[in-house]
Amino acid sequence: MSKSEKKKSLNMYKAILSLKDLKECQEFFEDICSMSELYSMEQRYEVAEMLQEEKVYTEIMKETGASSATVSRVKRMLFYGTGCLDRIMKRLRSNESE
Repeated sequence: MSKSEKKKSLNMYKAILSLKDLKECQEFFEDICSMSELYSMEQRYEVAEMLQEEKVYTEIMKETGASSATVSRVKRMLFYGTGCLDRIMKRLRSNESE
């Protein structure tokens, strides 16, 4: 990836970091993503939450409508990815309990 390509890819993440509140965040993603992309990301996040709650695949699939392949993919990402999603989810739970 060239320097100009890297800079372009970082610009989106910088834009995300500049979002001021939840409403602006929702509007930003509604503008930049298709409805099916948003649904997929929201579904994957919900699956990740349920995996952290140690719910079983069948329960997760029934409650979220996710396929077993999606649940498996999210589980792999949660346990073998960068660890960022897990860290953020723990941070949110901690903030909710305060």
